[in-house]
Amino acid sequence: MVKLYFLRHGVAYDREEWTGDNDELRPLTDGGVDAMKREAKAMRAMKLKLDVIVTSPLVRARDTAKIVSKALDVKVEENDLLKPGFNPKTLKALLQQYADARRIMIVGHEPDFSSVIGKLIGRGTVVMRKGGLARVDITAQSPSLRGELVWLLTPSLLNA
Repeated sequence: MVKLYFLRHGVAYDREEWTGDNDELRPLTDGGVDAMKREAKAMRAMKLKLDVIVTSPLVRARDTAKIVSKALDVKVEENDLLKPGFNPKTLKALLQQYADARRIMIVGHEPDFSSVIGKLIGRGTVVMRKGGLARVDITAQSPSLRGELVWLLTPSLLNA
């Protein structure tokens, strides 16, 4: 069984506030960085054990992953499968790439994460807030992915 941790990136600048032309470069705010550091500390206190952290290459997700990686002393790998548009099919491909890992954190975006989690658990409704963390245990990978939502933590529960 794979324990899959979904971490939505921290608070980033709003698209309207961002002056850059490329949304992929939109960063976390200073407050978003501080909140993710507090969340990472809470994850360390939870004794969260991971084999790998896999992140979207977008700056806000990558920076979120780096903060958590430092706190948990786990390596981070970027993967284009986690760019916006992530879905159950790309999750299945990602899990195949990390077939040896049993505890994987993925860092990415909305509305993709809520949609994927909902489909994994049988069409449930889940809302991932910025900085939210969910654990889904993958119970079947064939013929299609299925999972069980073990918990969903809001940023405030993680001291953010």
